[in-house]
Amino acid sequence: WLKGSSTLILSRPQHSQFMARTTCFAGAKVCLFAAVASTSCSFTWLRGTSSHTQRSIFAGRTLRGSKMGSANPQGLAAGKDEVNSEEKSLLVLGGGVIGVSIAYHLALRGVKVTLVDRAGIASCASGKAGGFLAKDWNDGSPVGALTRKSFDMHEEVAKTLGLKSYRRLKCQGVAVDGSGSKPAGAKLTNLEWSDLGIQGSRLMGDETTIAQVHPKELVDAMWSYAEGKGSKFMQGVVEGLLHDTANGEKRITGVLVDGQTIGADAAVLCMGPWGQVLQEAVPGCPMLGVKYHSVLMRSGRVLNEAVFFSGLGDPEVYPRNDGDTYVTGFPDPPRPVQEVPGKVEVREEVCQRLVDTMKKVSSEMDGADVKTKQSCYLPFTTDSMPCMGLAPGHSNTYVATGHGCWGILNSLASGLAMSELIL
Repeated sequence: WLKGSSTLILSRPQHSQFMARTTCFAGAKVCLFAAVASTSCSFTWLRGTSSHTQRSIFAGRTLRGSKMGSANPQGLAAGKDEVNSEEKSLLVLGGGVIGVSIAYHLALRGVKVTLVDRAGIASCASGKAGGFLAKDWNDGSPVGALTRKSFDMHEEVAKTLGLKSYRRLKCQGVAVDGSGSKPAGAKLTNLEWSDLGIQGSRLMGDETTIAQVHPKELVDAMWSYAEGKGSKFMQGVVEGLLHDTANGEKRITGVLVDGQTIGADAAVLCMGPWGQVLQEAVPGCPMLGVKYHSVLMRSGRVLNEAVFFSGLGDPEVYPRNDGDTYVTGFPDPPRPVQEVPGKVEVREEVCQRLVDTMKKVSSEMDGADVKTKQSCYLPFTTDSMPCMGLAPGHSNTYVATGHGCWGILNSLASGLAMSELIL
């Protein structure tokens, strides 16, 4: 994980257990390839050795005359035509960062959607995550190029949407023993605020490869743009998919929401760990949730160094530029999620453990105020790879879910790629 540390090994068990391997839908050796090194992205499903021909729901539609020039900061391909989708009904099921990113990138192309979510926009992990962004930590994995593309897009989108929370910062890996004692000399060199029980440290990234954004601000801003272009939000419980069959493939005709049928020319499933509807469409892609707790602490100043601790349960700390310090760790084991979206239980003992741990690694945090206690589920597939693309055996049902602990990071390139796939 730390790419060749020689003496001090700082392991990342929380994230490494979910590191990418291979993908994903039933029988597929590799699900998708992302041409993310260029300005634009595209995904293609592979089934065995033969590729699946993508058929856009907007194929043959008239195009609006306006061109999107090469200076387009959202990463759209130069000269990409804007699609006239006024007669098509596209449903995005799930109001987290992935679903909203898809809606946002479709809105950039003139496509309106109806977004359906039980609890609201960014009501679950996308509103409670840390927003930590690392450019090269997925290098060598199947999502390495996707991550690099998305990392760069975050700065562009932050400028375009005027996000105040986006910034670059450093990240340290710090080994601690829990003694609470302050070491002398070199062990504290280059550490900004962690100063108790330090056994050693290593720079994991600087301002060229590490950034952060408040995920709620990002999601709200993207949805505000999409809504301003005509997209609509519908609050309700997605209960099932309605479809017919033609030429051996299923074609979605509508979605059942709170007992009401909502017509659809296409649908995108982005419901995170709540995978019952996804299982209906793609039985070979079960979803699991990993529950994380987090606390927001305020020490009285803005800190500029994220820290991944090794020891004391390996907590992770992401200071924000508004003075909040986001602390997370101690995840539950992966499991099917039964809790209701927007009503996930917050366990006091886990939050208190996070607070107590901070007091053992930083004298500055010993007197910090605890502002917020919260929890959320991160969505994982059984092999920890995101599921993205046209669902096998379906002509107009798309899937984008399972981004795990890198959902905020990879959301922008994922949304861009899915928008191109759909169109």
